[in-house]
Amino acid sequence: MNILISNANDKPIYEQIYTQIRNQILAGDLQPGQALPSIRALAKDLRVSVITTKRAYEELEKAGYLYTIPAKGSYVAEKNTQLIREAYLTQIEEHMTQILSLATSCGLSLEELVEMLRLLCQDNQ
Repeated sequence: MNILISNANDKPIYEQIYTQIRNQILAGDLQPGQALPSIRALAKDLRVSVITTKRAYEELEKAGYLYTIPAKGSYVAEKNTQLIREAYLTQIEEHMTQILSLATSCGLSLEELVEMLRLLCQDNQ
């Protein structure tokens, strides 16, 4: 499991850990049933507080990405990928609504907006 912490990032460290583990689960890099490092081991590896890793694991458990067995450890949970996809689509729609509002405010046409998205997509490849 690869996790990189950045002090320059504006997100809290627990959120960086949460996001990276979640993304690895969604990408299939971490398989259902796979054991995660213990909270203490991960904290030691990342050189962060145990409280920080504990919070990240708790948030992942609340979101259904992992489950914990007392005295055994934390494991990747079975996840319905269709539900995850729907949640992401909802978030995309919310962001697009905000984008449309901003585009309208500054007089961007649909073509200009599509071109901006196309350029962003090319930059991310």
